[in-house]
Parts: sequence; C-alpha cells; structure tokens
Amino acid sequence: MSSTTIKRGGKGVRRAAASKGKKRAVADARARTGGLLNGLVGALGLSEKALQRLFTAVIALVVITAAGALAVVSGLPGFADEKIGNFARDAGFAVKQVEVHGVKRMDSQEIYRRAIAAQTQPMTRLDVAALREELVALPWVRDARVSRQLPDKLVIDVIERTPHAVLQQGENFVLIDPAGHQLEPVAPAKAQKMLVLKGDGAAERAGDLALLLDSAPALKKQVRGAEWIGHRRWNITFATGQVVALPEGEAEASEALVAFAQMDGMNRLLGGSVAVFDMRDPSKVYMRVPGRAAEEAEARAEAKRLAAKAETQAGGD
Repeated sequence: MSSTTIKRGGKGVRRAAASKGKKRAVADARARTGGLLNGLVGALGLSEKALQRLFTAVIALVVITAAGALAVVSGLPGFADEKIGNFARDAGFAVKQVEVHGVKRMDSQEIYRRAIAAQTQPMTRLDVAALREELVALPWVRDARVSRQLPDKLVIDVIERTPHAVLQQGENFVLIDPAGHQLEPVAPAKAQKMLVLKGDGAAERAGDLALLLDSAPALKKQVRGAEWIGHRRWNITFATGQVVALPEGEAEASEALVAFAQMDGMNRLLGGSVAVFDMRDPSKVYMRVPGRAAEEAEARAEAKRLAAKAETQAGGD
C-alpha cells in the first residue's frame, strides 16, 4: 500500500501563488516610485547631491518649526527663539547669497549695504518686512520686495523711481521724479540740459506741468524751464531763452500754450526778437522786445524836448 506524506505547515498552491503576486506587486511599486522620483529629479534639473541638500533643508525646517511650536506651548518663546536661531544658522539657514534685481540708475551698493546686516541673522529670525521698509526709504526706491530662498539666499527686487526734471533751489539743483520726489543732487552743467523747475511748490506740480506740455507736443522738446508763479500759474522758458507767461487754470493754460504753438508754427516766433509773450489775457498777446522800452522812453523824452523848444520859440515871437 502506498502512502503520501504531507508536511505540516507547507504552502498550498494558492498561498504560493499569492506570495509570488505580492512580491511582484512590491517590485513593480518600487520600480514605479524610482522612475517617478528619477523623472522628478530630471525635470527639476537637480543633481543627487542637490536633492540631498534639499531634503536635509526640509527636514531641518520641519524640526525648527516643531521646536518653535513646542517652545511657545511651554511658555519660553524668547529663550527658544535664540536657540532655534542658532540651530538654524548651524543647519545652514543663514544668508550667504544676496541677489538684487531691478537696479538701473541708483547705486546698487545702497541696497547691498542694508542686506549685509541681514547676514548676521539666521533665516528664521530675518525680518524681511523691516528690511523692505529700509529699502523703500531710499530716495530712488519706489517699491521693493524681499524674499527668502532657503536655505541661504536673499532675493531683493527693486522698482526704481523715474527721473523727470531738475528742481532749482537757489544755486543748487536736485533731480526729481514726476511726483516731485527728490532723488539726488545734480551738477549745474548737467541740470542745464534738462527741464529745470523753480518756484515755491513747483516740485509738487511737476506732474501737472507734464500734462500741460503734452498738450503742445510741437513745443515740448524746446522747453528748458518752468517757473511756478505765486502758486497760481506757469512761466515757460524755451531753449532760445524766450518766455511765455501762461494764465491761471489748467484748461486756460493748456489753451494758451496750444494757441502759442499754432502762432509759432505760422510765424516762427521762437528765435525771434520778442523776449516775453504774455498770454494771460485770452483776448490778446502782449510782446516785450528787449531794449524797446528804453527806445520808447528815449523817444518820449525827445518829443518832450522838441515840444518845449517849440513852445519857447513861440513865446519869443
């Protein structure tokens, strides 16, 4: 009689097949994960070393955040803040690189000098809002954005103010933007090649003046100066040295300047003998010619002399 021995604990056919299936599933999952990870690394352009640094930085950041939360719960935020800051610095979370973008006209060293102070602070304690306020306080900076790129880079984006004209203050000249914000001193020789504003309150009216000159584009390039008179109106000076006195009121001034442009186009007034064109009266234009007043005064004096002489002769007869 034959007999078959079955070992206890041996795997059945179904159990063996299920075990093999699980092993294949695990192998497939590992292959897919590895392929996905490799694809992600390739897409980001990161080397294995860079990826390792990134993971280390993320882990350190998680540890720092957890430690900070624990310190707050424990009631020791001040003490913990210093310890966490030191830990962050030791872990590489400190400013080692500074990138500045958007600087074209101003001295970029003004930006870097303020960023250097940030290098003494760990990234977790760096007050980017305060640094931004320092930057916006600079004459040339209209706006700024400060951002951290972990673990060690500080990025500063600057929006500069646009130079518009020169404000004359006595013998000094200052570059200003369209809003009248003062940017930096200008040498007199350089100022003479730009639009020069003067008069109390002229800087604050720089934007209005720009709109006024835009109404007469044919004259705009020939304007070299403008004086704000009595907080009411403008006197416009051209490259020829001739002056146009405009009336009060934005609309009235614009109409007078356009009218002068039309007159100049027909009669070539600029470059002529008239020194001042007074257009404050909308119904007429007064023109002043250098020396004409003296000639008229001399003529009046001569007329009086001749009249007196004639009267004397008549009395003698």
